[in-house]
Amino acid sequence: MSKNSNNAPGLLTLAEIKEFASFSASAQRYIRRSLDVAFDRIDAVALWSRDAAEAGSILAQQDMYLRLSDIRKALPKSSSIEDAEGFFSSLVTLSAFDLAQGRIDSFAAYRFLYERLIAAEARPWLPATFCAAASMPHLPPEARKKLLQSISEAAATAPGWSKREPSFFPEWVEKVETGNSAH
Repeated sequence: MSKNSNNAPGLLTLAEIKEFASFSASAQRYIRRSLDVAFDRIDAVALWSRDAAEAGSILAQQDMYLRLSDIRKALPKSSSIEDAEGFFSSLVTLSAFDLAQGRIDSFAAYRFLYERLIAAEARPWLPATFCAAASMPHLPPEARKKLLQSISEAAATAPGWSKREPSFFPEWVEKVETGNSAH
């Protein structure tokens, strides 16, 4: 086995970390929070809410994310429209909720989150669900414009998608205060 193939998983994980670091601070926070809610990693309300409004948003997100199990089960095995109906409509509804929170500000951040929430096999469906959710009238016009302009032509027209599952799932990291060690 060559040295390059031994390093490939680490390089791909590093690329995921770099991509995550490129997102806005609010998108990073929302992605971490969403993964905590989706995978019940921690008490998300206790960890993430800074006020009553945010606590309410997290509770609503917990209710919406109860749909994830059914969405994963409905993941189409083909690109057939008939196979996609239940999956697509449910995923658009969930996506519309997340985009309405105002923290996912680009297709890249959306894709990063949703390939972790659903699975790598969902990648072919993400451009369409993103565009559908980003076009919904519950979003302000400027938000719709910004979101829709964030999807590249390459992402929208990709001829194929990787089936490799993501390996980096960002989590909350406590800040460590460092003092001046020199006295």
